[in-house]
Amino acid sequence: MYNKSIARARSSCKIVVPILHWESTTFSRPSIALICFGTIALFPSVLLPSSPFMWLAGMTFGYLYGFLIITVGMSIGMSLPYFIGSAFHCRIHRWLEKWPKKAAFVRLAGEGDWHHQFKAVALLRISPFPYIVFNYASVATNVKYYPYIAGSMAGTIHETFLAIYSGKLLQSLAVATSQGSFLSVDQIIYNGIGFIVAAASTATITIYAKKALQRLQAEEEIL
Repeated sequence: MYNKSIARARSSCKIVVPILHWESTTFSRPSIALICFGTIALFPSVLLPSSPFMWLAGMTFGYLYGFLIITVGMSIGMSLPYFIGSAFHCRIHRWLEKWPKKAAFVRLAGEGDWHHQFKAVALLRISPFPYIVFNYASVATNVKYYPYIAGSMAGTIHETFLAIYSGKLLQSLAVATSQGSFLSVDQIIYNGIGFIVAAASTATITIYAKKALQRLQAEEEIL
């Protein structure tokens, strides 16, 4: 079983290597940046995942420039559905009524003052609630744009760094495999620790967000 898992990992990495080579020889770095930015900004509006292009940004540009490309792209990717969905407010509201429990959490974003809305949106972004769905579902609440976008950016910082880390890790595996070997002991330890920290942090933040949302909902019901 272990040997089969290693074989599958090597096979996946061997597929990544020619893709990375084709991408680097076909497109210039500014073109790759534009492609990553454009897809991250536009795909959420048509309900398509943009994670592969976040990984590509991480592989190509690293943490600093990759973070900037992803962050600016995500800000647009979360803003467009907010404004587009405003034209379908009633239809989205009726759609949410089919899932009353989830709708109750979404409507927390539209309650209270600026700080309350910011906090609720940030927690919803961190929670397991589907990222793309919330982009449109949020307009069925009374949440204002500025707390919506500020809370969204704050709630997705960890996701951005995780996407960049995943891209860098995939690149390391692909390069090592292309050279006819696997990761060195030091690389395995480094990446293993990084993966454990990333996974543990994500799980902790998600659990905290879910409990915080439940407390926030309980406070609203009391009021």
